[in-house]
Amino acid sequence: MSGPSWRDLLPDPAPAPTRTPLALGVELRRRSPFRAGEWAPRRVDAVTPRGLATGRGELLVGLRPLMASASTGEWVKGDVSWDAVRRPGTPFDPVAARWLAELYSIAHDVRALGSFTDTSEWITLDTVESALLWPHLARGTAAGVAFVPTKPYLSIDLATSATIVLEIGPGPRRGLSLRPRTTVDGEQRDADIVRPVAQTGVYVVAAAADRISLTLAPVALSDPTLAALHQPEGIEIPAAEASEFLRDAYPRLARRAVVTAAEGVRLPDPPPPQLVVAARFGSGDAVQYAMEWEYPGVGRLPYATGSDPDRDAAGESAVRARVERAWTGASDLPFSAVGTLRGADTAEFSARILPVLERARGVRVEIQGRRRPYEELSGAPEITITTVDSPDPDWFDLGVIVRIDGRSIPFTPLFTALAQRRKRMLLSDGRYFSLAHPALDRLRDLIDEAGDVAEWETGPRISRYQIAMWADFEDLADVSEPAVAWRATAAGLRDADGVEATDPPRALRAELRPYQRAGFDWLSFLWRHRLGGVLADDMGLGKTLQLLALIAHARETGETRPFLVVAPTSVVSTWRTEAARFLPDLRVAAVDATRRRRDETVADAAARADVIVTSYALLRLAEDEFAAVGWAGLVLDEAQFVKNPRTRLHRAAAAMRADVTYAVTGTPLENGLAELWAILSLTSPGLFPSARRFREEYIGPIEHGKVPENQEGGPFRAGRVARLRHRIRPFVLRRTKEQVATELPPRQEQELVVELAPAHRLLYDTILQRERQKILGLLDDLDRQRFIVFRSLTLLRLLSLAPVLIDPEQAHIPSAKLDALLEQLDEVVAEGHRALVFSQFTSFLDLAERRLDDAGIRFVRLDGSTRRRDDVIDAFRAGDAPVFLISLKAGGFGLTLTEADYVFLLDPWWNPAAEAQAVDRTHRIGQTRRVMVYRMIAEGTIEQKVMALQGRKARLFRSVMDDDDLFARSLTADDLRGLFEE
Repeated sequence: MSGPSWRDLLPDPAPAPTRTPLALGVELRRRSPFRAGEWAPRRVDAVTPRGLATGRGELLVGLRPLMASASTGEWVKGDVSWDAVRRPGTPFDPVAARWLAELYSIAHDVRALGSFTDTSEWITLDTVESALLWPHLARGTAAGVAFVPTKPYLSIDLATSATIVLEIGPGPRRGLSLRPRTTVDGEQRDADIVRPVAQTGVYVVAAAADRISLTLAPVALSDPTLAALHQPEGIEIPAAEASEFLRDAYPRLARRAVVTAAEGVRLPDPPPPQLVVAARFGSGDAVQYAMEWEYPGVGRLPYATGSDPDRDAAGESAVRARVERAWTGASDLPFSAVGTLRGADTAEFSARILPVLERARGVRVEIQGRRRPYEELSGAPEITITTVDSPDPDWFDLGVIVRIDGRSIPFTPLFTALAQRRKRMLLSDGRYFSLAHPALDRLRDLIDEAGDVAEWETGPRISRYQIAMWADFEDLADVSEPAVAWRATAAGLRDADGVEATDPPRALRAELRPYQRAGFDWLSFLWRHRLGGVLADDMGLGKTLQLLALIAHARETGETRPFLVVAPTSVVSTWRTEAARFLPDLRVAAVDATRRRRDETVADAAARADVIVTSYALLRLAEDEFAAVGWAGLVLDEAQFVKNPRTRLHRAAAAMRADVTYAVTGTPLENGLAELWAILSLTSPGLFPSARRFREEYIGPIEHGKVPENQEGGPFRAGRVARLRHRIRPFVLRRTKEQVATELPPRQEQELVVELAPAHRLLYDTILQRERQKILGLLDDLDRQRFIVFRSLTLLRLLSLAPVLIDPEQAHIPSAKLDALLEQLDEVVAEGHRALVFSQFTSFLDLAERRLDDAGIRFVRLDGSTRRRDDVIDAFRAGDAPVFLISLKAGGFGLTLTEADYVFLLDPWWNPAAEAQAVDRTHRIGQTRRVMVYRMIAEGTIEQKVMALQGRKARLFRSVMDDDDLFARSLTADDLRGLFEE
């Protein structure tokens, strides 16, 4: 039995049906005038040539579909209707029917009212508001639709464009007259009847003998143009109102429509927009200000650009450019069109910005409230150090007097302003001054160094009562919640046999070096046990890459919460760059502004990111915001920033809600073991929970041994060092470049001892005796007088460099160290080498800069005041200058400068780690040449004492961190079990 044939699948082709052509019927109509009290619909009749001139009422253009008669071929109403063209299965041409249906959908809701039996057969063109009408009409012919007049005396034309100009000419009795002038396809049609089609087009009616022509044309109609078309006979402006019209109405009219002047009339130039700056001064040195545009006859509009037709965009742009240029040229306050300022910023705004705005063309300043007279002190600050006691017995004495233009500046608010990096300071009498001055920069450097160095530390002033309070908390740390929780977590290591290998994350776009792979394995091991640690690899070994690999591993193994990375401001961009390079799919967001200047909260940013990167400054300022987020992990890059547990920054880091904390630093201890404890208290809070016990068991025996067996090399001290290293080993990983980066070229270090000139030597010895007498009288109360001791030591360090740094009257005494530096650089540059020159003091870099200028040696410079840091670094890398002057604080980390192969350290610092950071800017992965390091030491000065102190600190660092390659080898089960041995 055979199955169905494939031929049955398709029907036999049928002959194509005959389709009826369609047309659009167009009729010029008139609606009878409205009569009061008459409720019946008004009549709508076709307009005849005679009736066009004599009839009354409202002109309309009606549209309806027509079909070709099968018998005569004429266009008739027949069976076609707006409903019919929208139904399927009709005999009409489908393309034409679709075109008519779309026309109906554009205009069906604005049909004409009339006396027709079936009003649905007509739609009225006049009120079709959609701009789609005109391109649709233009496609009618292509769709096969003819435009057919319903009356034999009517002709239809569809134009491509039209323009309408409002002409202002002379009016009766010395007044003015405004009339619309219409041009269609280049032909002026002023004598004809012009009616609007909503605001998208016009139709023009012209009568000649027994004929009427109807032209349809698209044109955008503004409100004034539309109003004028409804008054074709013209709008008269009486002579008494002409001036008001030209002043208030004409400028607005000219911005909204095309306006021309008839012969005999001269139109004024529209006035430019005026910017009004309204400043309201209030109590407490506060000012609120706002900028708005003022237009005659309109009022005030917002400063921001807008689409309001009453606005002159070009005029506003010209004034805006002048205002913003004047503002930025007068002050470093960021420009804003509206704002509230307080304190010194109010003084800057009133004294410097408002005067230039008052002089600017197109600007009017309005003042409300009492504008206090402010005066800027522009003289150079004179800084004097004294031993006068503080009137507040609860605070450490600073003994600093600053005078500007003869005015004594109270130091407590000045100290606060400098420490908080403010740009200016306001005094109680209305005088104010900029804090961006080299003399104050030097003072700020001293304050910063005092806060960074443990031996001479005072930092921002804190009460002695607060110190005692923190000591009490330290003694309670054994039972603190973080310590107990950490110990419970660490118990999971008891049964661990060591660090197993972990597959690198699939998303990582980098080949890890063997030591980086080992570091990643160690970090992954800690992560699995939810324990933190200190990655203390030497500078330049890729610590950032290892942490990024860990974060990617955590994400791939199911972690959904974000990581928080905190880094110095200059390193924040490095994290984003490295992440984009090695993990392009990782979502990294930077929080680089305070809440007041951000569009979203930290929580909002964290919700859409895998990693949030911020700076230490912002962590301190926005601690509550960051602490409100639950973080998977906290990464503290350059963790030496949190080495002081008494600072608000350290407390902010401790307040973060993170499962683990990783510290990343090549210098986990710079000045003493207390810094190592501070970092471990964040990463491993239960390892040494009591600061007091740590001081007694480790710091005292190791750093301050008095008896022979407790001094360097003594057996008791050696035992304590071994015990400390044994305890911290699972949680600290350190590899030096010498151990793992064997491909690096050698580094040669040399001390250049510089002999002072005779006059310099005499001055130094004289001041040394004076400062020695002072210091010896303070050492019995060192805790109270620590800042003054530090000041004396800093004074001697500056004097070792150049006498002019401490006394401008000693400028005639040359700096032997600068002479020696120029001799070296002449040879280095001549041989085609490139050099980094480091100093603690920007004032000494100023002197070096002038000497390099005089010698014709090209250079670039980086210090704390450098605004375009990346541009300066790129200029050096590009080879624009062979010498790079760098302040140690600004360039000690976060830089890779392997283009240089010479390093000059102009002044030694107390800890060797800071200098090592500087040297490692060039001696790191990527360097291919031997690196020459020169430490320039002034003979017979405090600098030689500093070098001796460096040696002791370096030995302490090596004894705890580097001996016997302890941290570079793999962890064993015995190492892990030893954690819990006392």
